[in-house]
Amino acid sequence: GWCHMDIRRGDVVAWPTNLGWMMGPWLVYASLLNGASMALYNGSLNSSGFAKFVQDAKVTMLGLVPSIARSWKSTDCTAGFDWSTIRCFSSSGEASSVDDYLWLMGRVCYKPVIEYCGGTEIGGGFVAGSLLQPQALSAFSTPAMGCNLFILDNNGNPLPQDSVGTGELALDPTFLGASTTLLNADHHEVYFSGMPEWNGKVLRRHGDEFERTPDGYYRAHGRADDTMNLGGIKVSSIEIERICNRVNDAILETAAIGVPPLGGGPEQLTIAVVFKDQSSQTE
Repeated sequence: GWCHMDIRRGDVVAWPTNLGWMMGPWLVYASLLNGASMALYNGSLNSSGFAKFVQDAKVTMLGLVPSIARSWKSTDCTAGFDWSTIRCFSSSGEASSVDDYLWLMGRVCYKPVIEYCGGTEIGGGFVAGSLLQPQALSAFSTPAMGCNLFILDNNGNPLPQDSVGTGELALDPTFLGASTTLLNADHHEVYFSGMPEWNGKVLRRHGDEFERTPDGYYRAHGRADDTMNLGGIKVSSIEIERICNRVNDAILETAAIGVPPLGGGPEQLTIAVVFKDQSSQTE
């Protein structure tokens, strides 16, 4: 279980998700392969009902997206419930905030949060935290087993491995779970077109912006392209803009932007609107 968020026989694993997202199949396999139970909840996570469910089910590993932790912190809906059975949290889907996760850890006597980052299109993760190593809040301690990570410089070339820097993340294309085709797009165009080579192999585009810190950890800084992670779900700005442009006949065009908050954490959706008649005010 060490490569599945330290899930052990007899654990109770809760990770609110769906089978259309990477973490749905992960929950099924990681729980059952390691002899653990799945705790499944039907309802809103932003309620005392879910907090009570975690208590009553005696959840030992709780997975979540960072937006949920931020919501719990702001509403305090988990107050008064006993989460002492939780041995660790796990987090995926968005860039996380140190402040939010320090608050979350404080709910359970500062048990650790294991960060995990990957994608549905790669069938798993490429960078993660591990309880076999010292951990840092809102950071990843190691590439996933079998993965090589590269941070690209401003010219699109990979920085020397293990060097400090921030830039778009690229992956060694040979790893378990990597997709080979797409149903509605050109796979090569999406993932490999225009990417640099390393050791004779064209690197695979992922689209996240990552930092490698001086102490050897990785930190996520959101998307490097026009895709946004909102509540752990990737969505294109074009999809949002298409809907917003039809909201009112007075709208000329809109622009949807994912803005990371100061101090890090989940992206916040910001929409800029240009009206056809800019001299008038429209509510």
